Amino acid sequence: MDLPIIYHPDYVTPLPEGHRFPMPKFGKLYERLLSDRIATLDQFHSPEIPPTEWIELVHTLDYVQGYYQGTLDPKAQRRIGLPWSSALVKRTCTAVGGTLLTAQLALKYGLACNTAGGTHHAFPSYGSGFCIFNDLAIAARVLQQQRLAQKILILDLDVHQGDGTAFIFQDDPTVFTFSMHCEINFPSNKQKSDLDVPLPEGMEDDAYLQTLAKYLHDLLSEFQPDIVLYDAGVDPHAGDRLGKLALTDTGLYRREMQVLSTCVAAGYPVASVIGGGYADDLDALIYRHSLLHQAASEVYRQYRL
Repeated sequence: MDLPIIYHPDYVTPLPEGHRFPMPKFGKLYERLLSDRIATLDQFHSPEIPPTEWIELVHTLDYVQGYYQGTLDPKAQRRIGLPWSSALVKRTCTAVGGTLLTAQLALKYGLACNTAGGTHHAFPSYGSGFCIFNDLAIAARVLQQQRLAQKILILDLDVHQGDGTAFIFQDDPTVFTFSMHCEINFPSNKQKSDLDVPLPEGMEDDAYLQTLAKYLHDLLSEFQPDIVLYDAGVDPHAGDRLGKLALTDTGLYRREMQVLSTCVAAGYPVASVIGGGYADDLDALIYRHSLLHQAASEVYRQYRL
């Protein structure tokens, strides 16, 4: 069997013309993985929308129902940054189901990748920064409830701090939150992860990878998680509109190989989500996201999972 990859056509839903969130990238990533022969059709798994009670393991009843029904107040809706629609509700829930399925398949096969996910700015009672429900946190809670995993490491390498995730698990020793992010970037008010590594603006490939190497191995050996949920945001790239770091395509690929091979070689299953990425050149952005799946396919074959 080859690397399990998760995708659903509902990962894409219409947004107003000119909206800065690159919604088309999810469908185009799926197409690119096939056209570049990174994956074949039989590798793809389709998620289901999770029960509401699973989402409410993390989010408050009032917030979940308000979002489902489109009755959030205008300020709460603006903070999310995406205009409400019933199609977006379906898309949001499907993506949460995708990350959960990714985690379940990673536990079974050692490694799996979503083609969406990483909505780490969502807090229990509100959404923020294009993030509505926190897929990483929900997946962690469902895995624990189903007794599929108890100790979970959330490894967040998106360029923005995983503030919602940090807040959700701030008093929970069973979930370790690690965020390596650009210090002078959104959100302006940072939360306290179990381990935060703020990076200076303009950091390049070698310095970034050396910084990551300083923490990753020790973190795994000390915490010994049952699974790693990996947010592989590509917004640390030099060409990202919202990033402020200076990684190259090669640097991103090296990062994915470093993370995945370190975890898998040590026996820790990894469920990967694609996280953030924002660029005027959509094809270049999609290529950056595909590097995760290229690296994961290589590691999957190398370790004969």
